[in-house]
Amino acid sequence: MNIDVVYSDAHLSVLNKPSGLLSVPGRGEDKQDCLIARAQQAWPDALTVHRLDMATSGLVVVARGADVQRQLSQAFAQREVYKMYEAVVDGTPPGATPSVSEDEEWKDIHMPLLIDWPNRPKSKVDWEHGKPSHTQWRRKSGDLIAGATRVELQPITGRTHQLRLHMMAMGHAILGDALYASPEVCARAPRLLLHARQLQFNHPITAERLSFETAVPF
Repeated sequence: MNIDVVYSDAHLSVLNKPSGLLSVPGRGEDKQDCLIARAQQAWPDALTVHRLDMATSGLVVVARGADVQRQLSQAFAQREVYKMYEAVVDGTPPGATPSVSEDEEWKDIHMPLLIDWPNRPKSKVDWEHGKPSHTQWRRKSGDLIAGATRVELQPITGRTHQLRLHMMAMGHAILGDALYASPEVCARAPRLLLHARQLQFNHPITAERLSFETAVPF
């Protein structure tokens, strides 16, 4: 089985997607290998609930059957799913404290986002027409890269490329971001340094609170 299974039962599976693998098929024969296609080789009734960008690694839940897919999709839409990401960004964001404590306060980013249709697949900050978009961030301890800051990110809303775009718009793009970082910042890492580290949600059948976490690969 060419997938990293974190959890699986008769109703859903939680997978650890590697960077560089599509979540769903793209256009063209060369873009058919993807996480959901691999999941369907193991579980023919596996269905997509949410996605991670191709360059992003981390936790993805897939549903087993249409009813579970509907319930999980509704939980995501109603912001009942807790998601935590970890990233390494260029420079030092304003307000990042020199010494990190476990109870450091979250800081908010409110910038409305809109799909940048002439430059797809990019999105952009658009104060007039963009959809309300909210990210929380805080500095995190851990392995450091010179001239960069390790951060935890919580997407309160779920816009396309929200975390990548919000950090870039703050002036602190994620290292390795080929879409939004400058060529110099992109070249500082061999991949996008963004990982979906934690995922928590209620099981759609048993209502049990499920909590998952994976190691950050950078």
